[in-house]
Amino acid sequence: MTRLTRAVAATALACSLALTAGVATATAVDAPGPGARTAATHPVRPAALPAPTGPHAVGSTVLSLVDRSRTDPWVPTADGRALMVTLHYPAARSGGGPAPYATREEARLLAEQLGPGVSGDVLARTRTHSGTDARPAPGRHPLVVLSPGFSVSRWTLTSLAEDLASRGYVVASVDHAYESFGISLPGGRTLTCVACTALDEGGVHGSVVTTTRAADVRYVLDRLVGPRSVWRHADMIDARRIGMAGHSIGGASAATAMVADRRINAGINMDGAFWEELPAEGLRGRPFLMLGTHDETHLPGGADTSWDRTWSALDGWKRWITLAGSDHFSFSDGPVISRHFGLPEPELPADRAVALTRTYVSAFFDRHLRGLPGPVLDGPSAANPEAHFQNP
Repeated sequence: MTRLTRAVAATALACSLALTAGVATATAVDAPGPGARTAATHPVRPAALPAPTGPHAVGSTVLSLVDRSRTDPWVPTADGRALMVTLHYPAARSGGGPAPYATREEARLLAEQLGPGVSGDVLARTRTHSGTDARPAPGRHPLVVLSPGFSVSRWTLTSLAEDLASRGYVVASVDHAYESFGISLPGGRTLTCVACTALDEGGVHGSVVTTTRAADVRYVLDRLVGPRSVWRHADMIDARRIGMAGHSIGGASAATAMVADRRINAGINMDGAFWEELPAEGLRGRPFLMLGTHDETHLPGGADTSWDRTWSALDGWKRWITLAGSDHFSFSDGPVISRHFGLPEPELPADRAVALTRTYVSAFFDRHLRGLPGPVLDGPSAANPEAHFQNP
């Protein structure tokens, strides 16, 4: 999952210092070891995401949105700011056929970055656990917005999204125009990563990404929980209980979005460098979780000094948790993809990476959007020895 071209690797590194691990493993992929798969032996059977752990079946639908009130910062000539949103939600029962993981073109473009041992067709056919347009479960449910890492798409957070939906959350995973290797739009058009070049070669600051994404999320919330929702099942969303989580720069964007939009009650940054300072009033008492790698990057006093500064500025309930053996993509579907295609893997096994991410993200939102106790957030536990609680 961490093999990137030199130019894009440099861009991604600018967005999160944690990607140094990915750059370091690129040579290993170029010269695979005895146990690694090569282009001639890559698997033809698709991977399967880990099954969700909650009591609900999961439904899925895709929305195409365009905010024409704004100019796209990456392509000013575009007709507004295009966003693709996948909604996962608790369903009354499975139905409608299995939801696709990614379009073939989206998967092909990411596979090109992962290396010759990765088939875009096989990646696109990764098996999910949600039914397309399945009938929603009754009741009103909290909403969680997910924002992906820079250069990757919303579907790289599908395992987390499906698990949250199975636990009773509506989850809106957002793709931000021109910020990933490929985003398929209705009608067959695909947007590529114009922002990668802008940050890598144009000297654009990462805060342009986070402020733009904050505006994207505000628009998504307006269209989902506003007076004229674009989703016919919007009445199942409890607009008083909204959270946001993101991976890499998507996690940094969660903090920026909370500053800009009071509707977001709680936020999580999964291993992303913060590109903007919090205001003097912090997040006005709202809770925030920093969940990252247990290495020289995101330990207190580590290379990413933005975590120390943000921790001090957070004025509400907060936790700083690091996972031993993880790497930057451990908080996404990256471990599942890497294991399936024989790419270099971190010390933390894929199943544990998925389970730990799900455990701490769901416990956080259960506590702060549902009022449940979530004892796993109170400190270290024997059940999760990989999780280290930092208190600088």
